[in-house]
Amino acid sequence: MASIKHLKKDINYVLGDIIDEVNAWQEEHPKEDQAKAEAIIDEAIATFDNLIEKVNDKSVENRKKHLNSIKNELEEKASALVKKVNTL
Repeated sequence: MASIKHLKKDINYVLGDIIDEVNAWQEEHPKEDQAKAEAIIDEAIATFDNLIEKVNDKSVENRKKHLNSIKNELEEKASALVKKVNTL
């Protein structure tokens, strides 16, 4: 079960880093419109909740395939969030 533990840590670290980056942007640009930054943070939190819920779902038939799909989804969503952060 170590892979599940590592996957949860990866989800936490990746999305946490994105939130940290947005927070750093907010500190550097206090006069800019913060609504876009807050929306990115909210999306990262929602993504975290969704992915952790999927990891904890024990009703799937092929657990390994399910976890690999979660890992791929994390990569896709994290890339999309990073692109949004870069456009701030």
